[in-house]
Amino acid sequence: MPRQALLRRGFALEYATLGWNVIGIGVLAVAAVSARSVALAGFGLDSLIEIGASTVVVWELSGTGEEREKRALRLIGVGFALLGLYLLAQSTIALATGFHPHHSTLGIIWTAFTAAVMFALAFGKARTGTALDNPVLKTEGRVTLVDGLLAAAVLLGLVLNSTLGWWWADPAAGYVLVSYAAREVREIFFGEH
Repeated sequence: MPRQALLRRGFALEYATLGWNVIGIGVLAVAAVSARSVALAGFGLDSLIEIGASTVVVWELSGTGEEREKRALRLIGVGFALLGLYLLAQSTIALATGFHPHHSTLGIIWTAFTAAVMFALAFGKARTGTALDNPVLKTEGRVTLVDGLLAAAVLLGLVLNSTLGWWWADPAAGYVLVSYAAREVREIFFGEH
């Protein structure tokens, strides 16, 4: 596929991610308030990080140069770090306080669709980033993957809370995502796996 077509695909993937997350902030705000759910509110904040990461990629795809690429990767690394810190704090507070959210049908439906959409977008970004040999698009694809994993974790927590009363399942899953975010930060800033 020609480079210009791949660039158009990269832009389309990022604009789709941006659109979904902008809508998601509104949906999640309604769901979080009605269910008094810390997890849904946190997932809404995660959408802001994803919006920031997608904006960085759109900026990077619009220009060229090694310095621009390095700056874009650092910005995405900061997004991963913020996400990891937020999840660590949120999961710890939710477990320590024993906060029990209410059932949220809207939250369950939205996070299920979000997980599917984010996994598809992450796959597309990985393929397109590889074809373009663009580490920024590939790295942001991993941010989108984390967003999908977080949606799945929130979904699992909401379902387990609704069906079995396991209020602690969601914050516990958050710790798994913290370790993934930390690994990505190490790789971006220190070249470690």
